[in-house]
Amino acid sequence: MSENREGNRAARERLAQQRERDKARERRRRTLIVSAAVVGVLALAAVAGLIAANAGDDDSGGNGAGPAVAPSGATGKDALTIPVGATDAPSTLTIWEDFRCPVCAQFENAFRDTIAELADSGRIKVEYHLATIIDGNLGGDGSLRAANAAACAQDVGKFPAYHDVLYSNQPAESDDAFGRNSKLIELAGKVEGLDTPGFRSCVESGKHDSWVTKSDTAFRNGGFQGTPTALLNGVSIFPKKGDEQISAANLKKWVAEANKGKKPGTATPAPSGS
Repeated sequence: MSENREGNRAARERLAQQRERDKARERRRRTLIVSAAVVGVLALAAVAGLIAANAGDDDSGGNGAGPAVAPSGATGKDALTIPVGATDAPSTLTIWEDFRCPVCAQFENAFRDTIAELADSGRIKVEYHLATIIDGNLGGDGSLRAANAAACAQDVGKFPAYHDVLYSNQPAESDDAFGRNSKLIELAGKVEGLDTPGFRSCVESGKHDSWVTKSDTAFRNGGFQGTPTALLNGVSIFPKKGDEQISAANLKKWVAEANKGKKPGTATPAPSGS
């Protein structure tokens, strides 16, 4: 009888061990299923993000009907470029931005001083282009309204200073504070001589709305990945150039390499109207 009891106990233990192994396998199976589901959701989110980056064409241009009125001093194809720096500088830094774009603000706040130094010394000219993709993605019209106000500042030669003020005071991406003309006019008070009746009229009438919409269309048709897009002599440098990550030191180095043997520029852009 003792041997039977020992045999039964051993059988029960083997059965219990088998059950534990079965439970462990089931837990691993469930873990794999959940992990696969998470990966799938993340993949869908990534796809949705890519779709969102290219969505909203109709919404963002809703207030841009009518003929495109370019700001004073705008250059390039269809006068969609706002130039800063010496026109004969040996290198060109092309920047596509959206005033509601948080990464654009990070880019500007990180490299503003370096870009200004390179432009002021005639080593580069900067060509700014404005886009409104956040309006299309999140709704609102803060990208459009801010870009129009920046174009109004360009009319009186105040674009660089006002551009910097907008990025230094950028609201949260989901907050469409720039959609209020009163906010844009308030911020103009931070730029000496900008808050004038002419500037206010330009902002409130949306004088350059259609021009901004045209610029945004050029961005969407340009095959760019998003904002900010930064090109040095046509070569992408953000977030990196080749295998080198962008930094203030690298930006200066890349410009120096591109300008080797060339003289700095001295010719200034034609003055904007007043």
